[in-house]
Amino acid sequence: MAEATALVVDDEPDLRELFEMTLTAMGIEVETAADLGEARHKLAAQRFDFCLTDMRLPDGNGLSLIRQVSRDYPEMPIAMITAYGRVEDAVTALKYGAFDFVAKPVDLEALRGLVRTAIKLRRDDAERSGLAPGGSEPEAADSQPGDGDAGTIPGGSESGIFERMIGTSEPMQQVRRTIAKLARSQAPVMISGPSGTGKELAARLVHDLGPRSEQPFIAVNCGAIPPELMESEFFGHKKGSFTGADADKEGLFQAANGGTLFLDEVADLPLNMQVKLLRAIQEKRVRAIGEREETPIDIRLLSASHKQLKPLVEKGEFRSDLFFRLNVIELNIPPLAKRRADIPLLVDHFVKMIAEQWNEPPRQLDDSAKRALLAHPFPGNVRELFNILQRAVTLSEGEFITADDLHLDQAPSEGGDENLPSDPGDRSLDDYMESIEKRILENALKDARYNKTEAARRLGITFRSLRYKLDKYGIG
Repeated sequence: MAEATALVVDDEPDLRELFEMTLTAMGIEVETAADLGEARHKLAAQRFDFCLTDMRLPDGNGLSLIRQVSRDYPEMPIAMITAYGRVEDAVTALKYGAFDFVAKPVDLEALRGLVRTAIKLRRDDAERSGLAPGGSEPEAADSQPGDGDAGTIPGGSESGIFERMIGTSEPMQQVRRTIAKLARSQAPVMISGPSGTGKELAARLVHDLGPRSEQPFIAVNCGAIPPELMESEFFGHKKGSFTGADADKEGLFQAANGGTLFLDEVADLPLNMQVKLLRAIQEKRVRAIGEREETPIDIRLLSASHKQLKPLVEKGEFRSDLFFRLNVIELNIPPLAKRRADIPLLVDHFVKMIAEQWNEPPRQLDDSAKRALLAHPFPGNVRELFNILQRAVTLSEGEFITADDLHLDQAPSEGGDENLPSDPGDRSLDDYMESIEKRILENALKDARYNKTEAARRLGITFRSLRYKLDKYGIG
């Protein structure tokens, strides 16, 4: 018995035969249709685990089928076949609810990867809803969970994963609902929100709730990579391809193959790298420096930025085609000031975490400290709250933390920004911004008692990024 069933919709007999042979060899039972009418008839008559449809069909556009499937068969992943180079069609299909897309001429290995991911998604959904694989009804219908109300996420495994996202406010409930939906798709997602709100956590949740959860999750801060090393970091290089290339190096795209690549602070990518990134996304292939052949890659791409990308596009500092490719779906993470009801829960969670990390009894906040935190504007968001509590635990005496222990008037919003220069004087903007960054680094090191690992964690950057910046400014 086939492990899954698929419907292939294409008006070219040769392509239908190719798809049927490829999927059948994977143990999938295949039905085909030459137009929309035949496809809709078969969808009404039989349950499928996956659907693959061409964009242009004799009696209409494949987008109408995607919209119908998203509306009437939301549990069934559907992918679009697009013409070569028609990235606009792919983006439109993803916005309409397509799970993913494959471009002509079809790369069979990429197709197999897409189908395996789609079938796993369908199987995971079936297990959560109580349906057996292949679409048969559960043996015990009375034990089937419901859809849940608007404030809950159905499915025990999802509930457990979401425990990492602290907060019960309505803005965070909406974020959870959106993440649960995004996890079912392979569409690129742009995660927006101010620094310190938890954009990487949201990206990890999208990955962990999706069909790629058992595959790698690779996160990279685009602003932390020196421009001259970017191509090597992203795509890898061969030994001897340039001075200093003493061995083969795997790029981030290759490391994330089969899983998820999260590009944080994507607005910091230089224009020449934006072009190469766009091509890798569109072609689903990368070429290491010094390598002749391209390597197919199969990744889910997530990106984030605390900067608004549209103004950068209008100023010509960010490519519009890359923006529309990355921003197929946007997930906005609200600032802490918009979800103040979550502050007590976050405080309780962080105080316990700090106590466990430092092997100390957990402190408690007195009423003055609680009032002070609820009134604080939190320009640094959740990251600032965590830093404030770390400082308070260090400075407090006794069992309770007071408002004075919080030092909110002096608390840095992003980790060590007190006593920063306020007037650029005759300096250029670049020199002025570098002087601010240098002072932030110096203060962060001082606050962390010159523990570089701790300073990097407080600043919310990687250790490698911190080391690069310290070398840049000659900070010991």
